[in-house]
Formats: sequence, structure tokens, C-alpha cells
Amino acid sequence: MADTEILLESGTNEIEIMQFTIFGELYGINVAKVREIMMADKVKPVPHSHPSVEGIFKPRDILLTVINLPQYLTGQSGDTNDRDLFIITNFNKMNIAFRVHTVVGISRISWEDIQKPDKTLSNGEEGVATGIASCSGRLVTILDFEKIVTEIAPETGIQVDDIDKLGEREIRDEHIILAEDSILLTKMIKDSLMRAGYVNLLNFNNGREAWDYLNLIRNDSDFHEKAALLITDIEMPEMDGHRLTKLVKEDEVMKSMPVIIFSSLINEEMWRKGKQLGADEQLSKPEIGRLVEVMDELLLRKEI
Repeated sequence: MADTEILLESGTNEIEIMQFTIFGELYGINVAKVREIMMADKVKPVPHSHPSVEGIFKPRDILLTVINLPQYLTGQSGDTNDRDLFIITNFNKMNIAFRVHTVVGISRISWEDIQKPDKTLSNGEEGVATGIASCSGRLVTILDFEKIVTEIAPETGIQVDDIDKLGEREIRDEHIILAEDSILLTKMIKDSLMRAGYVNLLNFNNGREAWDYLNLIRNDSDFHEKAALLITDIEMPEMDGHRLTKLVKEDEVMKSMPVIIFSSLINEEMWRKGKQLGADEQLSKPEIGRLVEVMDELLLRKEI
């Protein structure tokens, strides 16, 4: 087994960042989202698509949508270049190609070294910078690729209406802990869970904040009432969801609390890692209806 696999499986709070450039500026993507890098190729335009969607192409057996990242980020597409590259990604159970200008390399860093951008940079729900990292002495803007895709194609994101398909529901009084760094996704998850009857939701911006809170109430006699269930993303500054899951499941008091990993990164390999760390369930965004069903099941199982 490779060293990188051991590190990532043990919940050591590390991430590998692939750095790339657009108009000379340095950006980053989690390597876990990247399937491959290939030379840019001819793309078939799609009529009436979003301005940042170049079109589609089929390099082998998979039809890929191509998003022009330079155009999306700056509004200026410029001339596409034969030396451009496509970063082929896989997340939210989708395969998407992003055009970039160059790929610089890969750095492994701790999530603790990734800072959440302040409101002037992140622009609240509108921002696409999910974090700022220092790699080899250079600042790298880590992009929120899920948000980019959701903005271009809203139907691929969380659909609050999916909750209505579950039928009429009662108000639930269990206290749910949510660790999610995306402002937009936090709002959509909260809206969905409220609609599903889960009205006692306490959300934190990253795993570190959630862990600090859980430690604060750890010795309270009513701990399992104050923290009935934990929902966590994987990718978060300061402490990721895998590290948070590991810490919770190694704690004698907390380990019986159900943990659901709710992430865009749930594939076979990531599912295996989450299982090793003790996660009770793992779901891929944007399956919000299924998330509610799993919450119901886990809380019922806890009562029996």
C-alpha cells in the first residue's frame, strides 16, 4: 500500500492539492476529485447552454461536459489554446472536464494550513473560493467546484423539493450537529432538514469547530441529547470530516453517536476509508432525501 493511501486512510487531516493556473493565477483542487489530466481537445458546442459551458466531448467511453474555467472565473474566455489542459473530475457522481491553462504540480498539506477566506473575498454565498493555502511559499486559491457546477446547472445540486416526496412528516426534537464549510450548502441542507422536521440543527463551519463543541459538552449528563447525530462533510479547512469521524469514534463517550458522512467525494475508495474510520453511513451529495431517510433509520436504531 502506498504511503499516501496510509496517510489518507488514517484520518490524519491531510489533503493533496493539485495546483493549476488560469491567466497566471494559481488555483487548487483536491486530488481526490481528479480522475486524470489530458490535453484540451475539440469540443462540440451545446446550443442554449450556460456561457461557461464550452460543450461536450467523448475522449473514450464517457461523455463529458466541458466547463471553461477561465471564462467562468474572469468573464474573459480569450482564445482557447492547443496547450490548454482538461482536468477530468469526478464528484457528486458526475464526470466533468474543466479547461485550465497549465498544471503546476501536487502538494500535500494539512487542512489546518488552509484558511477560510474572509467575507470580502468569499462574497458570502456567491464566493467560489473555499480556502486559501500556502504551497511551496505561494498562495493557492482552492476553488469550490461543487458550487461552480451547481451555479451552472442548478438541477445537479441539492433539491429541497426532494423532501416533499417523503410525504407528511412530524417535528423531530433530536439535536443534530452539522459540520459543513460551504455557506450555500449549509443553507440548503438546513432548509431541507427543517422541512423534514429536524428543527434542532446546530451547524459549524468546519470539523475543528464541531469537535471543540463536542468536547465542551462531552461530560454533560445529557450529552447524547445535545448531540444525537453528526452529519459531516469531508473537505473542510482546519479539520476534515475523516479526522472528525476518527476522533469521535475513538472517544468512549461520543462513539455511540451516529455519524453520517455527507460529501461530494463518496466513491468506492472514499467509502472504504470512511468505513475504516467508523462512519455509520456515507452518502453522496446531493442525495438530500436519502440523507433524511438514513437519519430516521439511525435515530430509530439508537432508541431500540
